[in-house]
Amino acid sequence: PPLLLMALKVHTEDFVAVLRLLNTNVNGNTRIGFALTAIKGVGRRFAILCCKKADINLDRRAGTLNPEEIKRLTEVLQAPEKFKIPQWFLNRKKDPKDGKFQQLLSNQCDATLRDDLIMLGKIRQHRGLRHSWGLRVRGQHTKTPGRRGRTVGV
Repeated sequence: PPLLLMALKVHTEDFVAVLRLLNTNVNGNTRIGFALTAIKGVGRRFAILCCKKADINLDRRAGTLNPEEIKRLTEVLQAPEKFKIPQWFLNRKKDPKDGKFQQLLSNQCDATLRDDLIMLGKIRQHRGLRHSWGLRVRGQHTKTPGRRGRTVGV
């Protein structure tokens, strides 16, 4: 049988251990397709598709990208419709306010979710009321299970 040896990876001078992308720290040691999933609103499939649209090899580590490739990648992440990424791939479909399809990233996700819950409470929808009361929203039983964090008993 052939002798198996482990390779030692030596990083060059332009390697960055922690990459800053869209207000998020991205691990430079992981492969770029999976490193982008650290950004809120970016899953594995969307990250891989964005790397392909930006002409970045998926086997490369995130810390080895040069500034021009990082700029190209952030352009694809921020405006996927310009790079012919289909609408069904985006994470916000038919926004109730303007009816547009868009990809929400990092702090946009939290802000939009908060706005949606406030809107549901304002129109007095049952789901919005239960969110505001801090109760279970999706029809779960509330008598016995899931009592952690609440006062139980007399």
